[in-house]
Amino acid sequence: MRAFVAIDLPEPLRAALAQAQQTFRSACPEARWTRPEGIHLTLKFLGEVSDAQLKQVVEALANLGALKPFPVDLKGFGFFPQTQRPRVFWVGVEAPPELADLAARVDRAMEKVGFLREQRPFTPHLTLARFHVPRPQPVLEAAIAAHETASLGRFEATEFFLFESKLSPNGAQYRKVSRFP
Repeated sequence: MRAFVAIDLPEPLRAALAQAQQTFRSACPEARWTRPEGIHLTLKFLGEVSDAQLKQVVEALANLGALKPFPVDLKGFGFFPQTQRPRVFWVGVEAPPELADLAARVDRAMEKVGFLREQRPFTPHLTLARFHVPRPQPVLEAAIAAHETASLGRFEATEFFLFESKLSPNGAQYRKVSRFP
């Protein structure tokens, strides 16, 4: 199965993200907008996980121990990899060091069960849209500038999940496989 480790979002924040997408959609109708119900805060993308690996993954994540709750603020917007050639449009995530620490712990645990360690620095974000062709988006950039300091809300991260991702012509479908408090 195709899998990843992530923090899920509370429904009120999903509604705020849907509203933000609606605000920006007219500035960039050709983008492929993510479904709000599928937006999550990825800690580690695993890719294909065999049945044998699945048990090891769940055990390794369970052995990380209890998560100390921490606040997560959603604010700011940007592009990956850069504004001039964006592939992803995102909303920013501000959190205390506990979030980066959790991502690093997950990465180390997954390395021990055979997954490659992440080479890029952890940059927490929520993907709002993807671009088929990476080219400047001046209309979207102008719309972002008008909302640059807006906060979409805050939540308390108290758990994370192992998700299964099934790809389909209508977009990815996600299913929670295991919960880790």
